Amino acid sequence: MNLLDCLDHPSREYTPIPFWFLNGDLTHREIRRQLHDFSDHGVYGAVLHPRMGLSKRIGYLSPLFFSYIRTAVETAKELDMKIVLYDEGMYPSGSAGGQVVQEHPEWASRGIALTAEKRPGDRELCRTAHGWLVERFSRGTIRGVHYGEDDGEAHAPPSADILNPLAVRRFIELTHEAYWREFREYFGSTVIGFFTDEPSILGRNAENLEPWTPGMDGLFRRAGGRLEGLAGLFTNEENEDTALYRRLILKREEEVYYAPLSRWCEQHGIALMGHPHRSDDIETEKYFHIPGQDLVFRWVSPEKGGTAGLDSTMAKCSADMARLTGRKRNSNECFGACNRENIPWYFTGSDMKWYIDWLAVRGVNLFIPHAFYYSLKGRRSGERPPDVGPGNIWWPHYRKWAAYMARVSCLMAEAEARPAIAVPCRNRDLRQEAVAPLYESQRGFQYLPESMWPECTEKDGRLFCRGLWFDAVLGPEELFPSVSHEPFSVAPDCECAPVQPALRTARLYWQGRDLWFCVNEGAEAIETRLTLPTRSPLGAYDLWAGKARRIESRDCTEGKQITLRLERNESVLLFACKSAEEWAALPGRQPVSIRLKAEDFTAGKDGAGRWQKHYRATIGYCASDILVSVDAPEMVELYANGQFVDAAFWPPQKILIPRELLNRASNTLLLVVTGSLANRYGKARIPFEPER
Repeated sequence: MNLLDCLDHPSREYTPIPFWFLNGDLTHREIRRQLHDFSDHGVYGAVLHPRMGLSKRIGYLSPLFFSYIRTAVETAKELDMKIVLYDEGMYPSGSAGGQVVQEHPEWASRGIALTAEKRPGDRELCRTAHGWLVERFSRGTIRGVHYGEDDGEAHAPPSADILNPLAVRRFIELTHEAYWREFREYFGSTVIGFFTDEPSILGRNAENLEPWTPGMDGLFRRAGGRLEGLAGLFTNEENEDTALYRRLILKREEEVYYAPLSRWCEQHGIALMGHPHRSDDIETEKYFHIPGQDLVFRWVSPEKGGTAGLDSTMAKCSADMARLTGRKRNSNECFGACNRENIPWYFTGSDMKWYIDWLAVRGVNLFIPHAFYYSLKGRRSGERPPDVGPGNIWWPHYRKWAAYMARVSCLMAEAEARPAIAVPCRNRDLRQEAVAPLYESQRGFQYLPESMWPECTEKDGRLFCRGLWFDAVLGPEELFPSVSHEPFSVAPDCECAPVQPALRTARLYWQGRDLWFCVNEGAEAIETRLTLPTRSPLGAYDLWAGKARRIESRDCTEGKQITLRLERNESVLLFACKSAEEWAALPGRQPVSIRLKAEDFTAGKDGAGRWQKHYRATIGYCASDILVSVDAPEMVELYANGQFVDAAFWPPQKILIPRELLNRASNTLLLVVTGSLANRYGKARIPFEPER
């Protein structure tokens, strides 16, 4: 299909698929109503997530529980929506809401400890210079679905030993097999996946232990390890034994947990979805049919920057493994508790746009918003807030958000990336400090996890792996000695003058067409002379508005030059036109721009509340469309002469008033500004007046 047609009308398969917190006293009628509401707002899928606050009359995995899941699945089928099943009650996955350990207490999570004094029940492994190395139960738990089952509460379900094949087999029987018995006729059609959520070997709130399972000592010794060397795990003294331990634990987790789940899903016609425990767990991603990660708690954020810390690697972690394993999609469970300043519900439209762009430009192409709440009643509104869907201020206009996520998902799934730089990496070491300069100089790269190094070949000074060719390697020279180890000798995807460290780019290819997806990741507007390696005339596509236009360019030695301006939180897709005729057919007329400040408005008495304020202004006639822009911290809605025009969600808020809505005399504008729901649920005072 033509590029612009795909972006104008992205397929329903690119819909966001939010976590739907099933966290109340469920009714069949309300389940149907909410799914219809999702569909009406452009959301055509959901992850059915049993969640804290579920009524205690509804036992997890009980016949009553499955009756509500059936209503959801059948309603989704009627609406041509897709359902992802969730494999736990609540998280981390692997315990079936504690039922695995309730049946078999010996299958509870285990670890090893370095201790001066042994406890009753400890299994002695060896004596070291630093104390006893012992195996013991971790006492880890998971977060349950009913009140009283949360972290630290008396009935928090025990976590299971996911390194024990018997425990994992029972987990699959209790969950996956039960769902299959109930809904097998929907698998592969309405039901498209099973979501496994950050499986943890030790469980939550475990003691100071390292992962273990019965029999691991024998495996370790047979592999040449010395148990006494594992004291280094606790004294921060890495050695050959600790390195061997990490390899064996990873291998055990892959073989005992991820591989069986992956095989089960494949055999039953659906995808293994979800994400591993850590943001840089790249090796386990190969078992996911849709590799995924989890963006939570503002560990990555606009104020921290997009390249700092190990969590900054998560988007490339899933996207790059998807590319290497031939998977079309990769996902992110995004926005979870990403509140500003640790204030509940203080999550703005500006934040949401930044996170979507941050993920997309790194290759994520399936968004799983965390979360849409079934209920916000009582304590539920404070459990990992905010609701980023029906319970938030932007829900009346959510079709705009859903369309944007669909467009960038379509773009990043259908277009091809050919990064020229390889970055060899090990599990839980994705070298975030080393790759930051590549991002900041607009150079694309591909992670190459250690398990795939043996497949790499060197030819004519280039590196080849799984269909990808690389001109340079960022890594130790001895690893691939005949390939250049000077990644900055590779031409960037585009050149900026002046340089723009906050500009992120993804160079893409679509049916012979060159594309550049550009995102402003910084706090200030970007203005630069951009040089693109193409001789073709250029167009620009506004992925938010769904509109293309032609842009003026200049020929230069390296290709084409344009002036690029991106406001904060702005993104654009630049594309090479296939002919001068195609370029000329693109719209070129630009609207008249008007920047309004608070002093240009008169505050209205109507809507003068804690969460919403009204402002009025008068402007004259213009023969052209008018682009009105204001700076406000949150959502604004604009009315012209009594007619609703549009809504905007981040500063500078830009709203286009078509000239047909304008009078030939004066025109009355009404600006409705709605504040953050932190003012309501977080009991904070977050200002939301337009900038002066």
